[in-house]
Amino acid sequence: MLVLGIESSCDDLSMALVDGGKVLSNVTATQTLDHAPFGGVVPEIASRRHLEHLEPTLALALEKSGKSLGEIEGIAATFAPGLVGSLLVGLNFAKALAFARNLPFRGVHHIEGHLWSAFLENEAQYPFLALAVSGGHTHLYYVKDFGSYELLGHTVDDAAGEAFDKVAKRMGLDFPGGPAVERLARAGDPRAFEFAVPQVKGRPLHTSFSGMKTAAMDYLANLEVERHPDLAASFQRGVVRALIAVLRRASEARPVRQLVAAGGVACNGPLRDALAALAAERKIPLVLPAPKYCTDNGAMIAFTGEKYLSSGRTHPLSLNACARLPLGADA
Repeated sequence: MLVLGIESSCDDLSMALVDGGKVLSNVTATQTLDHAPFGGVVPEIASRRHLEHLEPTLALALEKSGKSLGEIEGIAATFAPGLVGSLLVGLNFAKALAFARNLPFRGVHHIEGHLWSAFLENEAQYPFLALAVSGGHTHLYYVKDFGSYELLGHTVDDAAGEAFDKVAKRMGLDFPGGPAVERLARAGDPRAFEFAVPQVKGRPLHTSFSGMKTAAMDYLANLEVERHPDLAASFQRGVVRALIAVLRRASEARPVRQLVAAGGVACNGPLRDALAALAAERKIPLVLPAPKYCTDNGAMIAFTGEKYLSSGRTHPLSLNACARLPLGADA
């Protein structure tokens, strides 16, 4: 089934065409330079840029796929969670196309799309543990089947990517902060500063990055610029250790056939290395998306949408955008 997927939950507008689980095209219009001067995403700017990029992004996605608009058999779009203005731009465009061409439509939860991005190039084996880790999310799920998700833990404050962004901004690094911290950390000593792995009382599978972020800010208050690589490397090591700790506990407590990590932070090299080490230790296969599918992308939305649409599970065109919605909640 040839499905057009549209992702617009934050500052990237991405469209992709997927047919039978195969990605035919994936085109993303980024806004990094628009938001860089502010050290973070400005919602009003993001939604306005999405409006400007809708038609050229669709045209390029069709061109790269070798398909025409008339060949599309279904449309999927992110409807939650995210910046509501950005979500509305992509969602309403998708619904208008579906209405005009009388096509089945499916809204896709952003985190669900990230989880399935790991299987754009791999086969799923159930049950698996899935860590969704990005600038807005740090969630750990036990996935029993497609559409069956049990939330085991989540961050109680900052998401891991958000913590990276805030520390990077304080250090005067480029936006987005995660890749900038990783680049700087390559020249640093990861054991130069100690960051305790936080433990949430009574909730061993939850994470917390606020204290780690505050500790980094305290170090930076009186730290010479020459020591910034050491701080970056140490902070990065602390975040990775915290994520691996909850994955290890979860993998020891339940039967698991795969370990999965997805989302923007899953691009981080030291995290990917640590995940590989954990998978080897636990003798559980590791499945990671290619880096190009870790950040927000239309392919993950089209792929997930196709799974629903091909089995007749559609949404009405009255589906609205939602800034906050747990995965698995009734749309």
